[in-house]
Amino acid sequence: MPSTITLTAADGFAIPTYVAQPQGTPRGAIVVLQEIFGVNSHIRALADSYAAQGYVAIAPAMFERLHPGLARGYEAADITLGRELKAAAETLPAPGVLQDVAAAVAYGASFGPVGVVGYCWGGLLAWRAACGLSGVRAAVAYYGGGVTTPAEVARQAQCPVMAHFGEQDHAIPLDGVHAFAKAHPQVLVHTYDAEHGFNCDHRGAYNAPAAALALERTLQFFVQHLRG
Repeated sequence: MPSTITLTAADGFAIPTYVAQPQGTPRGAIVVLQEIFGVNSHIRALADSYAAQGYVAIAPAMFERLHPGLARGYEAADITLGRELKAAAETLPAPGVLQDVAAAVAYGASFGPVGVVGYCWGGLLAWRAACGLSGVRAAVAYYGGGVTTPAEVARQAQCPVMAHFGEQDHAIPLDGVHAFAKAHPQVLVHTYDAEHGFNCDHRGAYNAPAAALALERTLQFFVQHLRG
């Protein structure tokens, strides 16, 4: 059954967090990191789907420090607000929202090995978590905005990483994806004939075949790396 709990970051900040529990004994935990639209119905549905695979799924509200309770749709105004909040989050004093991810990872560790999966902005945070947080056993980044910038390419993952990109994603040029893959040959980089946001069935960019293949690869990846 899903529920909302409150996690506490290292600086004492309280983070509302959606948690979906599996039936039976968990095989581990997966931290689900949101797009720029908050922990909305799509992110909650994703968490539910990972719980159906046997994981405790944990979706912290990553914009809580800036806009409490955010859960928006995908209209133009929602995109504008989300981009503004992402930009503001990037200016927070280090470690910024990464300490909120760390709180979710620490909570997940009580259920077994912890993986992290992120979408859009959450994909960038998943990459940073793989590079900078202890306790992350595997990370998957879906069309992580900013992952291919020089500052992010310079980071080094401390756990296995898989990354999914759309070949028609105008926000993440394909040459940058290729440069990222070349710099990190250990990262499993997959591209799809799809646009940004291809995994989200609430968006016009949804691409069912690409989403299905990416999910199949993601679940296999977590089965491989989230072993007790």
